Amino acid sequence: MSDSWLKRLRSGLARSSDKLTGGIAGIFTGRRLDDEALEELEELLISADLGVSTAGKLSASLAKTSFDRDVSAEDVRRALSGEIAKILEPVAEPLDVDDSHTPHVILVVGVNGSGKTTTIGKLAKAYTDAGGTVMLAAGDTFRAAAIEQLQIWGERVDAPVIARDSGADAAGLAFDALKQAQEEKRELLLIDTAGRLHNKEGLMAELQKISRVIKKIDPSAPHEVLLVLDATTGQNAIQQVATFKEMVDVTGLVLTKLDGSARGGVLVALAEKFGLPVYAIGIGEGVEDLRPFNAQDFADSLLDV
Repeated sequence: MSDSWLKRLRSGLARSSDKLTGGIAGIFTGRRLDDEALEELEELLISADLGVSTAGKLSASLAKTSFDRDVSAEDVRRALSGEIAKILEPVAEPLDVDDSHTPHVILVVGVNGSGKTTTIGKLAKAYTDAGGTVMLAAGDTFRAAAIEQLQIWGERVDAPVIARDSGADAAGLAFDALKQAQEEKRELLLIDTAGRLHNKEGLMAELQKISRVIKKIDPSAPHEVLLVLDATTGQNAIQQVATFKEMVDVTGLVLTKLDGSARGGVLVALAEKFGLPVYAIGIGEGVEDLRPFNAQDFADSLLDV
């Protein structure tokens, strides 16, 4: 992990980190670790979006090693960082493109505004930079802006974009894109989708239809269903994972906009509750600001260790 990315990660997580470190300093200055201090710590962790279950688990683990002892704020931060890294380690997985499928099909889902289209562009850039061949499919046919945005990314990364008029059938578009990607022997096909969660039944039917239709060409596709979440929504991200898991077989997560959020702790809650792979995190608008997720770096940056 490069130093410059680590610096960007730390500065991106600063708002989340300030909330936690400031709170811990306020609780543990010249004080023993007693029941009252543990209760205050638990409340702080819940308010930082780590979730009730995770907050309880972290407090209990601290009590096991240090109850009724004098502890400094730094001791507490280090202990919590270690425990959080343990929770995150199993979900920190790379997003691998399986070359036994040509193309490897990734369906990208998430609510409008979560950063889906930008994430697709950044993933395409990373893959083409590594020498791979990519095709993009503008499956969010309800938003003209999403189609245009994807076309701009396609030009930037020199990848063809399969698009139709606004309002076209998304499943038909995905079918055509997969057919063309096979003919052109593209290694990766990234399919954007709509994110109208207020119309859950309609969205569910559409996502399931896309999956069904592309299976007619490749029964193993989609090979990944990537859910993009906006970190600024905090605990709402948990509800979004639960909802999208009902609709499609979500295989992994990308968390965006961590730099705009004081709620970065929600990533820990997501790992604890769902155990889904976290493939990448985003801490800015730049192409370089979406990177593979590293558990220890994240935990250390969150607790300013």
